[in-house]
Amino acid sequence: MADLHPKSDISFVEIFLCSAFAACFAEFCTIPLDTAKVRLQLQRQTAPAGDGGTSVPKYTGLLGTMVTIAQEEGLSALWKGVTAGLHRQFIYGGLRIGLYGPVKFFLTGTSGVIPLYQKILAALITGAVAIIVANPTDLVKVRLQAEGKLPPGVPKRYDGALDAYRTIVKQEGLTALWTGLGPNIARNAIINAAELASYDEVKQTILRIPGIRDGVLTHILAGLGAGFFAVSIGSPIDVVKSRMMGDSSYNSTVDCFIKTIQNEGIFALYKGFFPNFGRLGSWNVIMFLTLEQVKKIFIREVYYD
Repeated sequence: MADLHPKSDISFVEIFLCSAFAACFAEFCTIPLDTAKVRLQLQRQTAPAGDGGTSVPKYTGLLGTMVTIAQEEGLSALWKGVTAGLHRQFIYGGLRIGLYGPVKFFLTGTSGVIPLYQKILAALITGAVAIIVANPTDLVKVRLQAEGKLPPGVPKRYDGALDAYRTIVKQEGLTALWTGLGPNIARNAIINAAELASYDEVKQTILRIPGIRDGVLTHILAGLGAGFFAVSIGSPIDVVKSRMMGDSSYNSTVDCFIKTIQNEGIFALYKGFFPNFGRLGSWNVIMFLTLEQVKKIFIREVYYD
């Protein structure tokens, strides 16, 4: 099975920097889609409009949500939270992929052929460890993205990412930076496993086709496959994570799950699925394409397991 890490010597610092750069570049390119996704996930069913009983949501669809945000708040609002997003990706993106190889070796004691289940386990561990460190950056990014849904005339809570860190610590305490850690660990561990394992699997499957080489088209298709599996598996947890970070009215992860299902139905857990796939699919394509190219700076040839 293809592996994300080459047999050629490449240090943890080098793979960390490659992964961090690729993740940050993908984040900057796709954060408008992420902002739209978060707004759709935070949106609740509105009250009936008139006597017809028809619910009229403010945001509808990925492009519609982006247009609404741009019209009401300005084009720059689509990049709200980008600073915190880059903070997050530098830490989380660098650690989850940088640690992936060492953790696989620790679990198996070999750099040879590694079973799929052990790759999944390694990715679960690295995803969990990375988000524990990066959770404050994720919280601030979601808070900033959610600012636009405040009622007209209500002053914004934060002037930027750094002000958000300070304000949250001052008003809510240091531990508030790890709000939503439970669903965030679950979401990122699962999505990390889905992304890394499926990228390897899809890539290896494509490379079995006669005439197909390990090039840009292969990386694009494998990245789309990684994004689809990640969204399909992680969407319910992602919705709960966004709601807990953007709204303090929930008592716990379980409380958020129950209230969401009771008030809006089971399909509310898949709110923003297509925007989420549009964002995560694009993100994976850009990230893996960039990562594969940047690694060439440190290694001349890549030999896979």
